[in-house]
Amino acid sequence: MSILATGVTKNFGAYTALDDVSIEIPGGSLTALLGPSGSGKSTLLRVIAGLETPDVGRVEIDGTDVTGVRPQDRGVGFVFQHYAAFKHMTVRGNVGFGLSVRRRPRAKIRERVDELLALVQLEGLGDRYPSQLSGGQRQRMALARALAVEPSVLLLDEPFGALDARVRAELRRWLRRLHEQVHVTTVLVTHDQEEAMEVADRIAVMDHARLQQVGTPKELYEEPTNPFVMGFVGAVNRLGESFVRPHDLELRQVPNGVTHAARVERVTHLGFEVRVELEQESGGALMAQLTRNEAEELGISEGDTVHVAPRRERVFAGGDGI
Repeated sequence: MSILATGVTKNFGAYTALDDVSIEIPGGSLTALLGPSGSGKSTLLRVIAGLETPDVGRVEIDGTDVTGVRPQDRGVGFVFQHYAAFKHMTVRGNVGFGLSVRRRPRAKIRERVDELLALVQLEGLGDRYPSQLSGGQRQRMALARALAVEPSVLLLDEPFGALDARVRAELRRWLRRLHEQVHVTTVLVTHDQEEAMEVADRIAVMDHARLQQVGTPKELYEEPTNPFVMGFVGAVNRLGESFVRPHDLELRQVPNGVTHAARVERVTHLGFEVRVELEQESGGALMAQLTRNEAEELGISEGDTVHVAPRRERVFAGGDGI
C-alpha cells in the first residue's frame, strides 16, 4: 500500500508544525522520517495515521483519499515510543486484543497470536504479563499487537527511543528482518541517523516543518542537496566554504602547498577506526577518521601539528552554514 501526502500544512496556534509537505512512500518500503526535535516528523506521521487533521493538503493510502477518514478505518497499525500495554492482560491477551474487539473466532485469534509470537520471537512468553518482560520484549509485543489486525501500513514513532543502546541496536536488526518477512509498508520516525541509515530503504529528512530531501541512505550521505542534510546525515567538517566528511580529510606530516595546518587535540582508538580531533591554526575544530594502519603510518600524537586537505569536498551555492 503506497502513501501519498500532498501539500500538507498543520498549525498549532501560531506554531507551524508542517509547512506544505509533499511526500510519496512506495508500497512495501521501509521509510524513515529523520530530523531533529521539532522538525515535524512525528506530526507528519500522526497526519498519515489520522490522529491529526491537516489544515491544508490531503493524504492518500493506495490511491484512496483518507484525509477525512477516522484512524480506525485507515488500516494502519501504530506503535509509540512508550507503549501503553494493558497491564492486567498477558502478552497473549495484549497481542490478540484488536482481534477480540473485532469479534474474530477464538480459534482464529489463538492461531494468529501464536503465529505472531513466533514472528517476533516471543514464543513461550504468551502467559507472562508486560511487567515480566524486558524493554525490548515489550516493544516486540507492541509490534505484534500492531500487526495482529493485518494493517496495510505500519507507523512507528521512535519505538526504540526509550531503550538502551545495545537493545536498540538489536531491535534495529530485528525490525529489518521482520520487514523482509512481512513486507508491510512501514514508516519509522527517528532522530537517530544511524538507526535510519541501518534500517530504512529510503529516508526523508525534515527540518523546520519542511521536507529537505528524500533518497536512499547512500544518496543522502553522498549527494546531499543542502548543508543541513549533509550535516545531519553523518559527521562533517568545514574548511572555508567546503564541507568535508571526516574520512575524506587527508592528514600529512608536511605541507604541500594546498594543506592547512592543524594541531592534534585528541586521538581516539576505536578498534579498526581511529578518530583524530584537530584544531585549525586559523580557528575551528575538525574531525578526521583514519584506519588503524593510516594512523600508525602517520605516527601522530596529541599536541603534534599536522597538515590537512580534503580528498573530496562539497560546496553549496550561497555557502550557507549548517
